[in-house]
Amino acid sequence: MTGTIVHIGGYTADTGGRGEGIVAARRDPESGRLTPLGTVAVTPAPSFLVRHPSLPVLYAVNELPEGQVSAFAVGTDGGLTPLGVRSTGGAEPAHLAVAPDGGHLFVANYGGGSVAVLPLDGQGVPGDRTDLVVHQGHGPDPQRQEQAHCHMVSPDPGTGPLLAVDLGTDSVYRYDLDAATGRLTPRAPRVHTVAGTGPRHLARHPDGRRCWLSGELDATVTAYELTVDGALHQLGRVDASGRSGHVQPSEITVGPDGRFLYLGNRGVGTVAVFALDGELPRLVDEVDTGGEWPRHFAFAGRHLYVADERADMVRVFWVDPESGVPSPVGEPVPTGSPTCVLP
Repeated sequence: MTGTIVHIGGYTADTGGRGEGIVAARRDPESGRLTPLGTVAVTPAPSFLVRHPSLPVLYAVNELPEGQVSAFAVGTDGGLTPLGVRSTGGAEPAHLAVAPDGGHLFVANYGGGSVAVLPLDGQGVPGDRTDLVVHQGHGPDPQRQEQAHCHMVSPDPGTGPLLAVDLGTDSVYRYDLDAATGRLTPRAPRVHTVAGTGPRHLARHPDGRRCWLSGELDATVTAYELTVDGALHQLGRVDASGRSGHVQPSEITVGPDGRFLYLGNRGVGTVAVFALDGELPRLVDEVDTGGEWPRHFAFAGRHLYVADERADMVRVFWVDPESGVPSPVGEPVPTGSPTCVLP
C-alpha cells in the first residue's frame, strides 16, 4: 500500500490558504489516478514535504513567521503520526531535504535567508538545530531581492557539497557538512547567476555532471556543468517558456530516464518540456495544466502529478516515453491550496 500513497502539502488558513494540513491520496499505478483519503495531519502551512531515504518518516516545513519543521511516522495506509516539531531558526521555511545517509535534515528559510541543519536520530526524529548559516546581500529587484531569500537546499547524492539556492542574492552557495558536529563549512566561491535571475530551484541530472536552475524573476533556465568537486560552470541560458504574458517559473526536474527537463511556469499555467540532447535545453513542447499557478510537480512511474496552488487541484498527466510530453488523465483532484506533491 505504501508504494501507492501520495502525500500533498499546501497552505492553510495560517498563511491565507484553503488547505487543512497534509492530505493523502491512493495512486493507481496503471492509470495514475488519485483517490483522495482526506487530511492525515493537521499542521500549519506544510508547503514542502520530503521523505527519509530509508525510514518510513515524512518531514514538512511549516512556512510560518517563526519557521518550524514537523516529522511524522508514515503508516502503511498513508496515515501520519507526529514524531516531533523543531524550530528552523528562520522565517518562512520553503524547502527541505535529507542528507543521503539519513543523518541530517537541511532546511531553506526563505524569509530568513538562511540554511538550517537538524540532526536525525536512528528513528528519523529531528533533534535541536546544530547550525544556522545566514546569507547576506541583495539583488537588483527592490521588491523580491531586498535581502537574502534561500529557496532550496540540494544535497549531493554522492560526496559533493550541499547546494543552497538563494533567490534574493542571485546565488548558489556551496557547503560541506561535518557529520560529527552537524556544522556547515562554506566552500568558496559561491556561484553568482546573472543579476535579477532570482534562482528558485535546481534540478540535477542522474549522471551527476549537469544541473539546471529555474530563474523565477527573469523567466529563464540556466544550464551548468557540475564538476566532481561541486563547482558549477555556466553553459548558457534559455527562456523558460514560449508563451507570451507573465511567466514565473517554479519547480524544475529531470524526467526519470534523463532525456527531458520539465519546468512549471506560473502565470501562463504550463509545464514546459525541454530535450537534453545538446549543451543547452531545447524546448520541445509546452503543455497547459488547466490552471494558472503550477507550483510543484513530481513523477511517479510514467505519470506526472502537478499541484496548482491557486486552482485548488492536483492534475494527473501521462508522460509519453518517446516524446516526453505529458497528456492529462481524468479529472483534476480537488485539493486546497496545494504546493507540493510527494509520491
